[in-house]
Amino acid sequence: MAWEAIRPDVESDEGHDEGQGAGPATVGGDDRVRSAERVLHAVPVVPMDPAPTAEPLPDPEETARALALCVVEILSGAREVDSIARWVTDDVHRHLQQRAALTARNRSGLRRAVRRPSLRAGSVVACSPADGIVEATVVVHGRSHARAVAIRLETRNGRWRATAVGVL
Repeated sequence: MAWEAIRPDVESDEGHDEGQGAGPATVGGDDRVRSAERVLHAVPVVPMDPAPTAEPLPDPEETARALALCVVEILSGAREVDSIARWVTDDVHRHLQQRAALTARNRSGLRRAVRRPSLRAGSVVACSPADGIVEATVVVHGRSHARAVAIRLETRNGRWRATAVGVL
């Protein structure tokens, strides 16, 4: 049960008719007004909305595969970090922004143009160390080399979010 203040109760006194409404009570004809005290009453808690039906989470391996491709595209300069902001935590977002800025600076020193990479996700290995947590490694193949992307996914607000990302 929840406790809520329902209404201030005012005691009836001489010279104060209960039918007069919620006016202040006076004591012995004195003009001093007695302050009303709040009285707490037990009230049952009623949920406003019925419990939402929980939709099943998408396959964590597919989520890891898609995020790994996006991360490699971000590091190659072909995608903005903000495009995956809702799928990663703030710490991961900041880390990816820093890495993308470093790679962009290195690329500008070499005077290389940004072109969309030809990427393909290879094998995905995933394990679940605890309920609501999946750690996955995805091999992402490019034209010239392959990269390993390690991702830790955790359930937050009914969906998978990356809480850690590492790229080799």
